[in-house]
Amino acid sequence: MLKFQSMKLKTNRYLVSLSELNLNANGDASASYIARCVQLAMVMEVSAYPKPGNVDRNHDYEDTRFEHFLASAVSIHPVMENAAKSQTGVGSLIHSAVRESAKWQNGGNTHFGAFILLVPLAMAAGVIVQKEHEFTIEELVSRAHEIVKGTDTQDAIEFYKSFETAKVRVNPVDEFDLQDFGSLKTLDENGTTLYDLMEISRSYDLIANEWVNGFQRCANYGKTLIMHMVDFGELGQSDKSVRSKLDINDAVVYTFMKILSENRDTFIQTKFDELTADYVSGRARDILLKLEQHKMDFDSVRLAVEEFDDELLQKGINPGSTADIVIAGLFIAFLGGARF
Repeated sequence: MLKFQSMKLKTNRYLVSLSELNLNANGDASASYIARCVQLAMVMEVSAYPKPGNVDRNHDYEDTRFEHFLASAVSIHPVMENAAKSQTGVGSLIHSAVRESAKWQNGGNTHFGAFILLVPLAMAAGVIVQKEHEFTIEELVSRAHEIVKGTDTQDAIEFYKSFETAKVRVNPVDEFDLQDFGSLKTLDENGTTLYDLMEISRSYDLIANEWVNGFQRCANYGKTLIMHMVDFGELGQSDKSVRSKLDINDAVVYTFMKILSENRDTFIQTKFDELTADYVSGRARDILLKLEQHKMDFDSVRLAVEEFDDELLQKGINPGSTADIVIAGLFIAFLGGARF
């Protein structure tokens, strides 16, 4: 049973009480706590089953296995500790995370999109923990937004370099070819920041859109996870739309499906097309409608989710960006003390 001791629902805002987490002004202890929240989020996301189309504890890809994701999650602890102690250097920290992940496993790109979200969120958490005894999710993502808006050209250059390390599939960008290192000179000459690059990509890239829109999906789906992991009494709220508490696995799968139902996944759109992405979102919506009709009894849709999972795996459709948002949401939940 989840012992949710440090986060409360107050006027629709989640209040995180750091004193209840036994954190103090010790920067190393706080940074270590933040880094472990990142790692736990990464491990819980990849472990959840059935998560349609993605690697999980029961499914591997041909070249990328469940164990590769676990190795990646373990590898980035020192990078996330550094992020929690930093207020600048977003691009370099993302690149460092990609390099560390690549050193510890041979499965290729496991968490690139997640790193783009987690680095500024960890940086924001580090800043707040050092100054405040309590804070809301809204304040956390607001601080993360300030951090990414303050990125510079060097951040953009480091980010470009990380693409080669991660072997990431990307959409072509008219202004800057992410696969042409000659663009680095153009970035420098134009004074283009990493935030500028995200603005260019915001219309078709879910992760870039999070940067520009202040990590609102991360915050909202973090709240979704909390609402379905925590007993009503523990939250002290009476929202009738929250019909039941789910275990950690089903809470993650539900949130994954909800994100997929409400957003075009960038990985699917890039690898296939918008029509395929919309089809997948529609299938997810149909399953969630059935779940709601059965008053959030997850067993009522488990077979349908498994069949959806099989379909996407057979077609090679993997909603990678959806998984990245889930990881960020889990990080926010664990940061506030959510336990299972």
